Amino acid sequence: MSAKEEILSRITSALRDAPAPGPVPREYRMASDMPEAELIELLVDRLEDYKAHVDVVESAELSATIAERLKDATSYVVPYGIAEAWLADAALANDSRRRIDAPGAVLSVTELDNTGAVLTSSAVSIAESGTIVLDGSGDQGRRAISLVPDHHVCVVPVSSIVRLLPEALPRMDITRPLTWISGPSATSDIELERVEGVHGPRQLDVIIVKGL
Repeated sequence: MSAKEEILSRITSALRDAPAPGPVPREYRMASDMPEAELIELLVDRLEDYKAHVDVVESAELSATIAERLKDATSYVVPYGIAEAWLADAALANDSRRRIDAPGAVLSVTELDNTGAVLTSSAVSIAESGTIVLDGSGDQGRRAISLVPDHHVCVVPVSSIVRLLPEALPRMDITRPLTWISGPSATSDIELERVEGVHGPRQLDVIIVKGL
């Protein structure tokens, strides 16, 4: 008998007289009818509590807002699927600072580390927890581009905001690489001293877009 077989045999023996598991309770909230304005307000409150900077704009203002958030970046990366209209502002047109991450022409970790910022869209956002989920789609890119640069500008369409986690899960493709973001990267040491930028961007700018 191998070590693995012996361990599994002991586990089986130990559980032989254990009672069968009971039904899993499902009484938690599965849906919400919170109005759009309140959803936005709740998400903004949670994100700002996490020290993210948040803009709420109309779709016609999106490109100018992106330009404002990226104006101090020495360089920035965009995934290949970002809509051209998002980059139509005069300050972004033919911008020499822009680098595109695309299949077959991906930026190396070193290149990303030397990039000042990243612009992505998002798949779904959960207002109650202030969580934004990226799923690796063309307008969000692979995980590395949103984890390595120090500044993340993330676009959140209002139509993608839900209140509760059970509402968000059906909108996700769990076979895709999901990145869950709740504010800038941060952790705390044993003395509860907050440290930012340990495993992701120190600065998170969120642009919530009405009509998108």
